[in-house]
Amino acid sequence: MDAAGSYVAVIFTSVRTDADAEGYAAMADRMDALARAQPGWLGIESARGDDGLGITVSYWASERDAQAWKQVADHLGAQQLGRDRWYERYSTRVAVVGREYHWRRSAADG
Repeated sequence: MDAAGSYVAVIFTSVRTDADAEGYAAMADRMDALARAQPGWLGIESARGDDGLGITVSYWASERDAQAWKQVADHLGAQQLGRDRWYERYSTRVAVVGREYHWRRSAADG
């Protein structure tokens, strides 16, 4: 993430069911590709533990862009399938990121 100025982070924390892992993975890939095509999309990071707990953070240029993504018809359908089939529970948090910084180990660091 190298956005200048502030941007929006949508933090989606979920616990998966055991149902339909292949369908979930296919839908996650589809939603990732669709999100990347939306105006204001800046990036995504995601992780899921063996216990089913997952965190996905999508980054958007503005609150309006993040809200528009929530209303995309295919995304609305995926949300419903998630409630019906794939999630035990989830939480969504929306935050404005005012600054960021990075560090990376270099080859010289060993």
